[in-house]
Amino acid sequence: MSEYQFYEFLAVDRPLDAHQLGEVRSLSTRANITPTSFVNVYHWGNFHGDPRAMMERYYDAHLYLTNWGTRAVMLRLPASVLDLDTVGAYCLTDASTAWTSGGNIILALNREGDGDDDFFDEDGHGLLGSIVSVRAELAAGDLRPLYLAWLHSVAEGELDDDEIEPPVPANLTTLSAGQRSLVDFFRLDQNLVDAAAEGSRSRDIARPSKAQLTAWVRALPAGEKDALLVGLMRGEETHMGTRLLRRYHGGHERTADAGGGRTVGQLLAAAQGRHEHRARVAAKALERQQAKAQREAAAARQRRLDGLAREGERVWQRITTLVDAKKVKEYDAAVALLCDLRDLNDRDDSRDVFTVRLRELRQHYSNRPALLERLDRASLKTV
Repeated sequence: MSEYQFYEFLAVDRPLDAHQLGEVRSLSTRANITPTSFVNVYHWGNFHGDPRAMMERYYDAHLYLTNWGTRAVMLRLPASVLDLDTVGAYCLTDASTAWTSGGNIILALNREGDGDDDFFDEDGHGLLGSIVSVRAELAAGDLRPLYLAWLHSVAEGELDDDEIEPPVPANLTTLSAGQRSLVDFFRLDQNLVDAAAEGSRSRDIARPSKAQLTAWVRALPAGEKDALLVGLMRGEETHMGTRLLRRYHGGHERTADAGGGRTVGQLLAAAQGRHEHRARVAAKALERQQAKAQREAAAARQRRLDGLAREGERVWQRITTLVDAKKVKEYDAAVALLCDLRDLNDRDDSRDVFTVRLRELRQHYSNRPALLERLDRASLKTV
């Protein structure tokens, strides 16, 4: 396979203006660029732009994919909707990290490749689109993506076994579509995800009614409401709805439970236990499947032998007709019938009759080396 590198950037909150488009076009003459996206595929050579700088200046989401195993995702959100201290509790390694720039927080997940990706069968197009919804979930206070980022660091071996897990979000057993895509993209071990989810409570997220929201908004100071509306009209409040809902709920809409106190080593051991259990279950299921297939094959063979027994002498006539055709395919069919007759006569304790008929057939067609060779390979001998 030739080299494959895929770069994609998305501008979610607002499109790039003409000046910004000119700047990003100067980074690549071959990229497909629109006011909201930048896509570039390389089969040779390298992209000379800096994805980190592009995220700081222009874009809200980025995905990088190679056929030698390197994978990366970056998400940018306003610092007003995502607290860096909260992010820092989950993203503290090279595999999962975060930083601030220009009033934004940028979250980066990386997986370094170590050679050809034996399982690579993907086209990067569409992958970022399946993941980018995680950004809105983070803005709404959903901490599950951050915990998955921490699990990614665990899977990459960047945390010591005695490291204590951060606060565990609710509903890890029911990941959203975007979160599931994130897990799949980084090939996060499902056993590890399931082991982590054991410390996560299921929690229904209560949505306020229209009447409740109306009463809450009425209580806001008039000056603040005016400022919010002006900011919305000027395009300065791209996450206004999210921010107001979080204020209504008094913080994160989906808060994390207190830390479960589990260590990285305990989570890895639990994941290994799940892996071994699933392997045993799969092995038993395969044994049952194989046993069933063997029973069905044996029953089918018995039915076939019963049919041959009913045919009697007509079977030998069919064999003679096939051999007289002097064709390889017919020789093979004749040998298959002879094997069935051998098994049938073994079953019915009439081996001597079959041996006599086989000897006669070999003698009659002793000038057919191709036939005799096939009979020998099938152990259809008389001595």
